[in-house]
Amino acid sequence: MIGCCGLDCEKCDAFIATKRNDDSMRAEVARKWTEAFKAPIKQEHINCTGCMSDGVKFSYCESMCEIRKCAVGKGHATCAECPEFACGTLEAMLKMAPQAREKLESLRAAGGR
Repeated sequence: MIGCCGLDCEKCDAFIATKRNDDSMRAEVARKWTEAFKAPIKQEHINCTGCMSDGVKFSYCESMCEIRKCAVGKGHATCAECPEFACGTLEAMLKMAPQAREKLESLRAAGGR
């Protein structure tokens, strides 16, 4: 359940709330994310089965995330597979999430997946 950017989807609050089918957690995540991202996020928006899964995704991850759009467009499961690793778009995100960099680097060392 590693997202294309290297983040662990199983540690994401939206993924956890979806997996638990927990509406009170969805409401709390929506409140926190609305505050943090200065965007109107509602409880019903908090549904995600993982960035690269076939199921439902949080709207940002599905249609606005430039990293995911790029990886999917190139047919990569993660950015570790990309010959342009780590591009400027990914690098900006990795500065905020060093654990994602570590995961991608370990995947890259193992052949990308």
